[in-house]
Amino acid sequence: MQKRTLGSAGLEVSALGLGCMGMSSTYYPRPDRQEMISLIRSAVERGVTFFDTAEAYGPFVNEELVGEALAPFRSQVVIATKFGFKLDPVTGRSGTGVDSRPEHIRQVAEASLKRLKIETIDLFYQHRVDPQVPIEDVAGAVKDLVQAGKVKYFGMSEAGVQTIRRAHAVLPVSALQSEYSLWTRGPEQEVLPALEQLGIGFVPFSPLGRGFLTGKINEHTRFESSDFRSSLERFTPQAMQVNQALVDLLARIGARQDATPAQVALAWLLAQKPWIVPIPGTTKLARLEENLGAAALELTSAELDEINTAAAQIPIQGTRYPEDLEKITGL
Repeated sequence: MQKRTLGSAGLEVSALGLGCMGMSSTYYPRPDRQEMISLIRSAVERGVTFFDTAEAYGPFVNEELVGEALAPFRSQVVIATKFGFKLDPVTGRSGTGVDSRPEHIRQVAEASLKRLKIETIDLFYQHRVDPQVPIEDVAGAVKDLVQAGKVKYFGMSEAGVQTIRRAHAVLPVSALQSEYSLWTRGPEQEVLPALEQLGIGFVPFSPLGRGFLTGKINEHTRFESSDFRSSLERFTPQAMQVNQALVDLLARIGARQDATPAQVALAWLLAQKPWIVPIPGTTKLARLEENLGAAALELTSAELDEINTAAAQIPIQGTRYPEDLEKITGL
């Protein structure tokens, strides 16, 4: 597995990481815990060194899962986790707002360290921007954790350019994590140019469109009510029927390279910038191996141009999130 560097401070990770959220939250049915531990360890054996979790996933249990799975490989891997949500004190669920007060950041860091069974958090993201707390105070709190040896690198998620610049002036931001794929291309307009200028890496989450770009989901797919996708406009039968054109494009390109739509989608992302590290998630070993195959897939400049030209003609139907979750969501 090739390596890539996130940020000017030199955080080196595998070209593809593994998003672990779906192993204990959001999607259904929930997989067996021991099987997920085995899957994470299989990823390490196949060269993955970058693993993504958060206190909000589960909540809490995803960090415990990742910590147990990676304990034998601690010196070989980079573990990213996140702070910034106000979790319900009774149920632990997110959705009650954001909280990036410095004292809360410190509390989350201590709790995450224990759940992950580690002494230092490799990459600590602010999960979502808290409009009530100056970003300078947030970066300052993480800087204190860095100086205390409890955090190595600082990250942000779904933040705007001006917020990133202000945070970066206090403590260098190593990575921004935001949704980015062939059907969610908002970061291209302002965010990616700013990251390049500042020397910040980019970690796309949902790089396979929550599974849609794999070609395994179509207008006939039905989701359980407990599956997050059941609440998304993009996953209504009508929207999926329209959006299928994008999957068909990936399949056409893949047929020439003996590659799957998922592999083409990930290879396209990797080709955008050398400091982009997608973190596709999965709960199946076959899908993990399929995804990792994208790292060896080289799309020609003509193929990249063809994808960009054709994709520009495909209007994606359906919003990214429901309106009430667009600004505050842990997904």
